[in-house]
Amino acid sequence: MVSSKLNSPLLRASRMKKKILGAILGPGLFVLAMLTFQPEGLSTAGRAVLASTLWIAVWWILEVIPIAVTALLPIVLFPLTGALSLNETTASFGHRYIFLCIGGFVLAIAIERWGLHRRITLNIINLIGTNVKRIILGFMIATAFLSMWISNTATSVMMLPIGMAIISQLRDNPDTVADENTLFGKALMLAIAYSASIGGVATLIGTPPNLVLAGIVQELYDIEITFSQWIMVGATLAASCAFMLPVATPPNAVVFGAGYLKIPDMVRAGIWLNVISIIIITLLIYVALPYLWAFNPNFCPAHLK
Repeated sequence: MVSSKLNSPLLRASRMKKKILGAILGPGLFVLAMLTFQPEGLSTAGRAVLASTLWIAVWWILEVIPIAVTALLPIVLFPLTGALSLNETTASFGHRYIFLCIGGFVLAIAIERWGLHRRITLNIINLIGTNVKRIILGFMIATAFLSMWISNTATSVMMLPIGMAIISQLRDNPDTVADENTLFGKALMLAIAYSASIGGVATLIGTPPNLVLAGIVQELYDIEITFSQWIMVGATLAASCAFMLPVATPPNAVVFGAGYLKIPDMVRAGIWLNVISIIIITLLIYVALPYLWAFNPNFCPAHLK
């Protein structure tokens, strides 16, 4: 039934109109930006990157062609516009951190294929205990541990069905006013989302922003952050400043889609975690990083001045 609705002639026509619109709008914005957008201080290469970004963004949003194919447009657009040479552009696609991220996704596929995530979760719950609070703790430990080694998004997607299966087995207590099933569902969804974000900070491959930061620090400050150096900071910090809204991180969006949470639920729980995280991260940057990474946050490289 659902499949027939997705393939209805009306829906197919709507998709085709969207693709035609995107096919015209993307290149149109590209040409418009290249010819008319000339703010003071923006180089020709910078304008070319902006124009290319507009084209790519439109095609991504409207899915004119497959998203993965759209991601290859810079290989054509950057050399043609002078934004980057062909060698520089293609080298970015083959960056070692890209392959490290790919390795994390491959590992996630293998873990899901053989049900290892399910075994880890159930064994931890069995070890910790089976009352409500300990079940939540068990899910948090299992989710955070898995998120250390694979993408936090992949972890939350794998843990969500297990959590929903546990919630469906809980029976509400008729002698109380509160709806225990709903409360437990909210708590478990928040536990999965936040644990995935927290665990993802602990290693380089836990979440893509970690790799982006490592690449930027190496490029701008010539400091290579090794896997072990990141663990020294990430595992002790274990904090992410994006706990409040479904759009803040992919794990938040994944669990929000399960239907147990509303935005006020996430805001109430997440705002204090955000404040605590910001304080911890600020202290860590200015107190610990100068010793652990030989990184001076007050130093600006000469070529950026």
